Amino acid sequence: MRAYLDHLSVERGLSAHTVAAYRRDLGRYLAVLAEVGRSDPGDVGTADVTAYVGTLRTGDAHGPALADASAARAVVAVRGFHRFCLREGLVARDVAGEVPPPAPPLRLPKAVPLERVEALLAAASAADPPFGARDRALLELLYGTGARVSEAVGLDVDDVDLASRTVVLAGKGGKQRVVPVGSYAAEAVSDYLARSRSELIGNGRGGAALFLNARGGRLTRQSGWTVLRSAARRAGLGDDMSPHTLRHSFATHLLDGGADVRVVQELLGHASVTTTQVYTLVTIDRLREVYAASHPRALD
Repeated sequence: MRAYLDHLSVERGLSAHTVAAYRRDLGRYLAVLAEVGRSDPGDVGTADVTAYVGTLRTGDAHGPALADASAARAVVAVRGFHRFCLREGLVARDVAGEVPPPAPPLRLPKAVPLERVEALLAAASAADPPFGARDRALLELLYGTGARVSEAVGLDVDDVDLASRTVVLAGKGGKQRVVPVGSYAAEAVSDYLARSRSELIGNGRGGAALFLNARGGRLTRQSGWTVLRSAARRAGLGDDMSPHTLRHSFATHLLDGGADVRVVQELLGHASVTTTQVYTLVTIDRLREVYAASHPRALD
């Protein structure tokens, strides 16, 4: 194990933090192997690796249950260790290569009913001038286009075409997509540009940025979160709302309204329709609720 960690540090150039994490992961792994009498890499079988991976989700005497990301890193460390042993001629085969990380539980996107979204948007307008118009425009745009908060705060004024009611969003990897802007969002952005942005830009050098902070600079992703959280508190919606909640609600409400999943995929900027299809599980749950409440023979 020490030889492998030296390889990671010296030959692979991994950071001290990463190497320390791998050391902890492998220390736990070797302790689990020692319990079943495995003291040589050649004695370890695929079943031993699989059993160790199972302890990452449940926890054991050697450590607590790990979160998905930490468990995945631990499996990467073990796989890399066994590949290293194979390259060094210590073992005849790689027994960990085909062992997958523990499957994460399915987490359905969180969407909120339309009335809660409307309460949030109304509360955004209640911020002190000139921020009320800005906050309303930002949140209307997030919900109206399904944009990520980083995409929204990264917009320049020229990215929004109010005449054609479209916006150009730059997604992951810089991939651009053109998304329609609804009338409510277009009106909110127009109001912000007419009444508030000129006042904010006078405080600094916002340049081409659409959404500006109090100093006249571009609004940051963190500030976008703050805008939403402040509006949620004013609306009495608690602290569990996030910009991604609006993105999830955008997708779910579209599918509930009959939109094709591939259209929603394009609007969200997902590279694969598989990513978008998780939202169909939410709408199926909604369909079940309606069916159970409405069909005369739905219940026994």
